[in-house]
Amino acid sequence: MYSFEKYSLENGLKVILHHDEATPMVCVNVLYNVGARDEDENRTGFAHLFEHLMFGGSINVPIFDEPIEMAGGKNNAFTSNDMTNYYEVVPAENIETAFWLESDRMISLAFSPESLEVQRKVVCEEFKEHYINQPYGDISHIIRELSYKVHPYKWPTIGKNLAHIEEASLEDVKAFFKKHYAPNNAILVVAGGFNPITIKDQINKWFASIPSQSIAERVIENEPRQTERRQINIERDVPANALYLSFHGSNRRSSDYYVMDLLTDLLSSGKSSRLYLNLVKEKQIFSSIECYHYGSMDNGLIQVEGKLQPGISFEEAEAEVMQELQKLGTTLIEPREIEKLLNKLESQLEMTHLDLGERAFSFAYYELVFNDPNAINTDAENYKKVDAERLRAYAAEVFRADNCNCVYYSSNKNTV
Repeated sequence: MYSFEKYSLENGLKVILHHDEATPMVCVNVLYNVGARDEDENRTGFAHLFEHLMFGGSINVPIFDEPIEMAGGKNNAFTSNDMTNYYEVVPAENIETAFWLESDRMISLAFSPESLEVQRKVVCEEFKEHYINQPYGDISHIIRELSYKVHPYKWPTIGKNLAHIEEASLEDVKAFFKKHYAPNNAILVVAGGFNPITIKDQINKWFASIPSQSIAERVIENEPRQTERRQINIERDVPANALYLSFHGSNRRSSDYYVMDLLTDLLSSGKSSRLYLNLVKEKQIFSSIECYHYGSMDNGLIQVEGKLQPGISFEEAEAEVMQELQKLGTTLIEPREIEKLLNKLESQLEMTHLDLGERAFSFAYYELVFNDPNAINTDAENYKKVDAERLRAYAAEVFRADNCNCVYYSSNKNTV
């Protein structure tokens, strides 16, 4: 069990303290409740752009990385469709360096044409490298646009269109910052070997004076239930034909999330998984195949993707995958198979939380999702409530042909 204390400052900043005297290090994690789903469809990629801008310097700290390196620490960040997360890991005696940097960019991020131009170029190059010039790089845009017609999950975190970042003005950027990057839209987690006597005074010193902002209520239209199969065929200069199938699944707060998570592990978690054993090793339909879900705050996708063996048609490959998926909706999974999944998952969670940074993020994540950081200690129990009948019923509902979005991704090097 991981102990913690949760409280809030008057400006709305949520604070979670997790003291671990076994480590001389401390992790300062700041999670902002903003992601790509909060963007205007005609101005996408801003959440990810801000991940870079937040390292571009503040009014008082022109180069963010230098003080962290001098303090013997490291830092990083990530953006998703649902959130933006920043963290620093430093020796405990240098904790105020991390507080200084995080509080400074929360209140006084440098909005200069020079900083915007530098980070714009970095993001644009990332877009080109990973989503335009890389084989299969555009699939996340294709599958999301095919699968979502209403919800802002229809574009990936990098953005819907490169032009949206290329054309972003300084005024656009300032408006996005003021709308989302505020103490009352953030969660601060401090984990590790800090001094429990002085920690609250230190947090007050650096964060209490930052003014709160008016945060508009998030209004997102739910994606309608899909009632017909969708398909798109594309051809690219890639090494092999690839099949992509996506199905609308559950959201992170739903009890069905745990069913979905176990099903995707059953289908594609190592070389003993069903899709690998049956479609790669035995029937040799695919050279590789995997199944995963997006883990989204709102209803996300379950995705199956595989590279076809030469001579296998898309129609045959799709039929074989659908047979495996729909088999789960008609046949109960044996208890020993469920027990194996649960044991593996429990072990993975324990290993993940051994890392101080992962533990700090988990506290912030569970606060965001459930308003309950104690879920770090209890969430694993929800998996044990899943039985064979729930797995069967969920598979029957989700892996319907009319809930399927299909991409035949053809290589112009092959003919089938």
